[in-house]
Amino acid sequence: MQRRRALVASAALLGSGGLLSATARAAGLKPLGAPRAFDYAQLKGRARALAAAPYRVPRTDLPADLARLDWDQYQAIRFRSDHALWADDTLRFQIRLFHLGLFFKRPVQVFELHDGQAQALAYDPAMFDYGQSGLDGHRQPADLGFAGFRVVVHTAPEQDMVAFLGASYFRAVGGSRQYGLSARGLAVDTALPRPEEFPDFTEFYLERPAATSGTLVVYALLDSPSVSGAYRFAITPGEHTVMDVDAALYPRKTIERLGIAPLTSMYQAGENDRRMAHDWRPEIHDSDGLAMHSGRGEWIWRPLTNPATLRFNAFADHDPRGFGLMQRDRSFENYQDDGVFYDRRPSLWVEPRGAWGAGSVQLVEIPTVDETFDNIVAFWNPAAPVQPGQEMLWAYRLTWGADPAPRPALAQCVATRTGLGGVVGQKRKAFSWRFAVDFAGGDLALVDAKTEVEAVVSASRGRVELTSARPLASIRGWRAMFDVVPEASTEPITLRLYLRARGQPLSETWLYEWTPPPPAQRTLY
Repeated sequence: MQRRRALVASAALLGSGGLLSATARAAGLKPLGAPRAFDYAQLKGRARALAAAPYRVPRTDLPADLARLDWDQYQAIRFRSDHALWADDTLRFQIRLFHLGLFFKRPVQVFELHDGQAQALAYDPAMFDYGQSGLDGHRQPADLGFAGFRVVVHTAPEQDMVAFLGASYFRAVGGSRQYGLSARGLAVDTALPRPEEFPDFTEFYLERPAATSGTLVVYALLDSPSVSGAYRFAITPGEHTVMDVDAALYPRKTIERLGIAPLTSMYQAGENDRRMAHDWRPEIHDSDGLAMHSGRGEWIWRPLTNPATLRFNAFADHDPRGFGLMQRDRSFENYQDDGVFYDRRPSLWVEPRGAWGAGSVQLVEIPTVDETFDNIVAFWNPAAPVQPGQEMLWAYRLTWGADPAPRPALAQCVATRTGLGGVVGQKRKAFSWRFAVDFAGGDLALVDAKTEVEAVVSASRGRVELTSARPLASIRGWRAMFDVVPEASTEPITLRLYLRARGQPLSETWLYEWTPPPPAQRTLY
């Protein structure tokens, strides 16, 4: 409480001017505490010092009236656009702040960074319209802090392009202006037999951009029981929103599974997995596949599933060229959702900057019955052990949008469908499962009638039969089909497929993991 009174008194002494920029003062924003010198090297030094000290559990006990807010009450709180950071300037960016409450209980400090000086922004009830929330903003302390922030651009002042909210989560949109999957600063111990750790961004530094700059630079301090870190984001919104990320990580202790550039999405049902297809909509997902460009140049497509039990896959690699969670299916007819528009959801591509060495792209698929639950996680896991006292430097580019990954010269998988196998009109003698995989693009449109296209299929167990490949005029591509006859076991079967002509690959590699049903459920019909 002494610290709180000191900060409030300091803000009062500085008045409404402080060292905030002129435009911040014009918007009525108030400083909190004294300004301080800032640069990225200093932030890394703070993160290193944090990691050298015992972790201090943050307070998340909100004032009672804030803690009581339900979903509708929290949603009723609106930020006043005339109080946005840089609202009274002709910059390309404005910053609007999120109120604490509901799920967002850990406050973050937000600073304006200008001419090498960082000035914290004070909570002010004048920033918010409380609507039907029932909250009295004037009863909140001046150092309450914020839940996060969002970024709007001059060309679309009512639509935020980027949002940082909750732990180290953030989201962005591209030209569709439709949110979907999220990214995180860091993942720790995901899908291990103990609770996952969710590192928090605790401070944000928003650098006032030049008048003509189309890039916003944001710095962030990260902290958790296992690791501290300093981040720099250079954010350039557009048809494809690009973020160049630099991260310096300082482990406090050994970390078993570190997730670099983690992505979080949702997959409930789709054309290849109808396990939870009880909804009237044909497909429900933010992403439909994991794309990878390996260090040796192979392009890989792994369709997502909603498994009956947690599923974990690791794809070993060295110096990966990129990976991402994609929403390739962009046809409204396949979703029929005119409320949340799954056909417009952005994809997100991660492109490493520099050599990442040995490790694996790891994919976690968690069962879900609800589209509001993000059940898909993908990240890079370095092979080298993570030990306390290290400095780990990572750099990568995030690209958000409808088609953010580089286009390979090979054909891409555009649909995966599954169902009961066998030959139509003939009595089935054994249970089998059919896979129909469509490819388009690349050189497929140039294949002539005399060229034999071969579907190259392999399975980790069981028997592959009835393999075929034939042209599919509707997509100017080809369809590969095959059946898998499983063994009695219900162990997952790894499938691998690509198209080949005259010994040369025509398509990316399709990977899939299929879990056969128990023998008692293998109905032949």
